Amino acid sequence: MGKLVVVFKREYLERVRSKWFIIGTVLGPVFFLLVAVSPRLFGDNEVRSKELAHVDVIDGTGTGLGARVTAALHETYPLSRAPNLRVVRPELVPAEEERSTLRVQHADVLGYLVLDSATVAGESMGYAGRNANASGDVEALRGIVRQQVLAEQLGREGIDASKVAAFSKVRLVAHTQKIGDAGPERGTGIALLLLGWAVALLLYMMIVIYGQTIMRGVMEEKTTRVAEVVVSSVSTDTLLAGKIVGVGLVAITQVMTWIVLTILAMYYGAPLLIGRAGPGLVGSGGGAPSGMPAAAGAGAEALAAGLPVIPLWAMIVLLLCFVLGFIFYASLFAAVGAMVNSQEDVQQAATPVMLLLVSSVIFMGPIIANPEGTLARTMSLLPTSAPILMPLRMALVRVPWYELVGAMLGVLVSCVIAIWLSARIYRVGLLMYGKRPTVRELVRWVREAR
Repeated sequence: MGKLVVVFKREYLERVRSKWFIIGTVLGPVFFLLVAVSPRLFGDNEVRSKELAHVDVIDGTGTGLGARVTAALHETYPLSRAPNLRVVRPELVPAEEERSTLRVQHADVLGYLVLDSATVAGESMGYAGRNANASGDVEALRGIVRQQVLAEQLGREGIDASKVAAFSKVRLVAHTQKIGDAGPERGTGIALLLLGWAVALLLYMMIVIYGQTIMRGVMEEKTTRVAEVVVSSVSTDTLLAGKIVGVGLVAITQVMTWIVLTILAMYYGAPLLIGRAGPGLVGSGGGAPSGMPAAAGAGAEALAAGLPVIPLWAMIVLLLCFVLGFIFYASLFAAVGAMVNSQEDVQQAATPVMLLLVSSVIFMGPIIANPEGTLARTMSLLPTSAPILMPLRMALVRVPWYELVGAMLGVLVSCVIAIWLSARIYRVGLLMYGKRPTVRELVRWVREAR
């Protein structure tokens, strides 16, 4: 036990004292906060080009649709340069397209919009430009053209198009509320979604970063022959356990520090994040002191009102997911580090382990879309993906207790197997040099290791 503590303290203190660990720990929450508030900081919440209306509108319909589209573009984007209307006969549309293409190439316009008989029929429109791959731009143009086509069709049917346009601008906001076994739960649906996504992504990041840290550390000790000196006084099992525990505690330290710093950043950055730091907050109400603390406190209260309450049992499950998932993958990464002898080999040898991790992230989208489906239930129960995907499901739906217990037991058994296999490979591979072992040789290592 004494030697295990020595190895653990060395692995932990060596990494915690690193300047890069301190920089990453301090700047991590700042980076995420800047990503969250950067649209408001720069005063631009739109995902569309500022010059979206500066296009050529080629109207080959003969119905005046181009004039209405041009007017709608100019009205919707008054800060953009005005669109250019070209009314032509249908057979001259290709020639006008070539002319507009040259204008786009010389940056005279952003692109050109083609309106023809298919557009009048409500079937299709054409657009070509520098931003043709920007889905937000194309969707905005399609919406404007669709509205004008609809207005024209309604006008032919004798319906007042202006009233329909006014009605179509009505926005309906959906307020969601999750109901659990104890009744309505605090927190909006989007807050629960973001919480589950953030927890799953954080677990993935920590496992990848610090799992590879263990792998590279083992490989460096092996290639520099430091391992030969260390194993002369410490058993390989103790060395492996000390590395996993030490680096794992480093990861927990960084995560806990991130949580504390994020809470502080949310407290003081909430007014900017939610856009409520105004005269109504600063220096208002009950003699509260004016200035940033008052705004921060009020903004934090508003932000906290939408955050879900995490029960104690859920926190325990989250901790188990992190600890067991880290031990499982850290054992595999340590075995990979003991197998290889060069930087080139370590990337290839770690590919199977990385594929297991990446597969969990790939399925996050389908699970968010249908957390009650068979795919979501299966992936959250598999030992290789349960540590990452089970927290995501827990934030979205009520997961039965037997599924939680089954998932944790499965990960626990997988940890035992991974530690057993990795320890045997570690014992032999740490002092083996030369070419990378084959699968048959790895099986022989596992059988003959003592």
